[in-house]
Amino acid sequence: MEQREVQWERMFPDELEAAFEACPVAYLPYGLCEPHGPHNALGLDAIRAHGVLCLAAREIGGIVAPPEYWHCHESGGYGAWAHRKVGQVRPWLTAMPPWMFLKNMCYHIRATDALGFQVTVLFSGHSGPHRLDVPIVLEILQKHISTRLHSLISLGTTQSRFGDENGLGGHAGRGETSLLWAVAPDCVDLSRLPDADAPGPHFAMGEYVDTSSRRAGEQMAADTVDLIASKVEELRAEYDRLKPDHTPLTYGQIEEIWEDEIRPRMKEFASMQNDDEPPPEDSRWFANWQIPDLG
Repeated sequence: MEQREVQWERMFPDELEAAFEACPVAYLPYGLCEPHGPHNALGLDAIRAHGVLCLAAREIGGIVAPPEYWHCHESGGYGAWAHRKVGQVRPWLTAMPPWMFLKNMCYHIRATDALGFQVTVLFSGHSGPHRLDVPIVLEILQKHISTRLHSLISLGTTQSRFGDENGLGGHAGRGETSLLWAVAPDCVDLSRLPDADAPGPHFAMGEYVDTSSRRAGEQMAADTVDLIASKVEELRAEYDRLKPDHTPLTYGQIEEIWEDEIRPRMKEFASMQNDDEPPPEDSRWFANWQIPDLG
C-alpha cells in the first residue's frame, strides 16, 4: 500500500490543505552535515530527525517541513570538541554560529504560526550546548504566538534497545548509527569501519559501532514516535483549552522580540561560552573558537 505523503515540499496544495484540516501539526527537523565516522553519511543528524518525524506524521498526522542542515558548530565548546574528535582533516561541515541558528529558528516558528498550525514540534538530531538554549528561546516565543511548541534534541529517546549495558555509544556510536540505519539504510555502510587496532579518531566515530542494529534503530524510532504522539495530544488539548487568537507576527515583530528579549540573554547561553580548553593556534578549529562580543 502506498504511503501517505507527509513531506511539505513534495505535497500539492490540495494535499497540504487536507493534511492540515485533519491534523494541524507542523514538524521541523534540524541537523547538520558533520563528521559521524567513516561509516555514516555526513547528514546523519538531519536525515534521522527528518525520517523519524515522517514516521510520526504518518502515524499521528501533520506535515513535515523541509529539514534544515545548517546548525551550530565550530565556535566555543563545539570547536574544542572538534579539535579532539575530528582533528585536522577536512570536516565537510554545514556550520553556522549559534546566534544565527537560534534566530533562524525563530523565523521558522513564525512561519508555522502564521499558517495556523496548532502545534509545532522541533526535532534537532544535532546536539551540543544549544540543547540548553533552545528551550529558553521557545519559552520566550511562546508568549507571543499561538502555536504550541515542543522540542526534542539528540536521539529523541534515551531508551537503549540493544539488550546489554554498553549504552548508546555517544556521538556517531551505535545508537545514532542504528537509528540512521532504520530510517535511511543507504546512508550506513559498516564495511567502511576501521580495523579495531587502527589509531583514531576516525572522523569522530563513537563506541560499539560494530554492534549497531537496524532492528534496534527501528525500535528506538518507534519509541520516539510514541513520545511525540503523547506530546502532540497534550498540546492539541492545551490549544483547544486556550483557544488562542492566531494573529501572525511580522518580520519586524520577530526582530523586536529578538533584540528586546532574546539577545540580552545570549551572554548566559550555553552555546555562547568559551569554557573549554581552546584548540592550539595551529588547529583548523582555532579561528572560530573564540566567540565574538555581540554587544
